[in-house]
Amino acid sequence: MTTTLMLPMDEAVHRIQTDHDILLRRLEGRSPEELSADYQVASGPLGDFCESLHDLLAHVLMWDEISLAVLTEARAGREHWSVDPRWETAEAGRALNRSGVLAGRELPASMLMHRLLSARDALLTEVQSYPEAQWQAAEDDGERSGVGALVQHAMTVPGKPAYVHAAIHLDELGWLPA
Repeated sequence: MTTTLMLPMDEAVHRIQTDHDILLRRLEGRSPEELSADYQVASGPLGDFCESLHDLLAHVLMWDEISLAVLTEARAGREHWSVDPRWETAEAGRALNRSGVLAGRELPASMLMHRLLSARDALLTEVQSYPEAQWQAAEDDGERSGVGALVQHAMTVPGKPAYVHAAIHLDELGWLPA
């Protein structure tokens, strides 16, 4: 798996934390009704089938749990289903996004928030658990093979900055280096 400009672990952790902080600030203090109300940012709809902040919470949570599972499987020496080429298509991504949002609508925001915080903490703990050499590993031909390349691949929206998800939907990318 080739990854250009793989970010160091400390930058990955910073981006994951900042991205979640942006989402949590947007959710903070809102009632379940406010979270379920239609929501748009200045640039338009939230995207990926998200019509409300509740939907966005479910959407980001789903991808955090998938990313955590990618790392869990990698630690066990297995490849997670989501990095199989059959799942890395625009059609599969749209189907996952739609079904994740629809499933999230069946749960109260408080339960989704509990899962998000748990998944975020586990994800950050897992990312930081690797020695730098394992994070940065490369094959003899220069192809990135370390856990850092896998994590960056799993946690990056195609064509977007690495380790940023909620901030993309909320149109809050000004904190990223140019």
